[in-house]
Amino acid sequence: MGIRVYKPTSAGRRNSSVSDFAELTPGAVPEKGLMIRLKRHGGRNNQGFITARHRGGGHKQMYRIIDFKRKKDGIAAKVDSIQYDPNRSARIALLHYADGTKTYIVAPDGLKAGATLYNGAEAAPTLGNCLPMKNIPPGTEVCCVEMTLGRGAALCRSAGSSAVLMAREAGWAQLQLPSGEIRRVPSQCRATIGKCSNPDHGAIRIGKAGRNRWKGWRPHVRGTAMNPVDHPHGGGEGRTKGGRHPVSPTGKLAKGGFTRRPRKPSNSAIIRRRKSVRYGQLKLR
Repeated sequence: MGIRVYKPTSAGRRNSSVSDFAELTPGAVPEKGLMIRLKRHGGRNNQGFITARHRGGGHKQMYRIIDFKRKKDGIAAKVDSIQYDPNRSARIALLHYADGTKTYIVAPDGLKAGATLYNGAEAAPTLGNCLPMKNIPPGTEVCCVEMTLGRGAALCRSAGSSAVLMAREAGWAQLQLPSGEIRRVPSQCRATIGKCSNPDHGAIRIGKAGRNRWKGWRPHVRGTAMNPVDHPHGGGEGRTKGGRHPVSPTGKLAKGGFTRRPRKPSNSAIIRRRKSVRYGQLKLR
């Protein structure tokens, strides 16, 4: 896998790049039984009000149903193909279980078509297998980590992300997350061995505004270019720098500010918080 850079045949092609998709299985066709149609909402809620800005348009997509729980224990699953998923940054793998079931999973980096995977406590801690963290050796890179037993993977599901299993004690597993935060989760929760595929995703250069429109992202307007009625940074005579720390249209801190509730029940699960840049200074909270 890698990145392919376009020749500068036009202003939009210059400095733009795409993934070379080398890790995908040639000729692989999406499994129709594992796809559903996505209805577009344009960032609007059930009353028609825009609750998520800068969304709309975009290419039509079919959602691939991903098995984040991986509860079919003790049954061998053969990797049929590695495929592209338009709904996520990582690649997905189509599994064919020995009992005839077919599922999609988020593919770990390095997983190849033809490999055999297993789920459950009896599975070996090898690439692509999913097993409880109480059976995973400390120091192992894991992805698609459960936070609550039985609810499915919630952490480290994007391209190139992974957590490191630091230690286990008293029924808890300590994980170092990509942000630097160290968090504990129940050791019975499951995780997949390896890191998520497509690690070069973050190095892709969009090149032109139209590529974001294909993804369903509409233009983002600076707050300083608005009127005072539209944004806290708006107004003033001539161009201004805003005159305050960057905030959202509703006045919440936009860069480095903490938005987590101080008394959130899961705060007790955080052993060491991530490093955060706040007001130009590096603070560890």
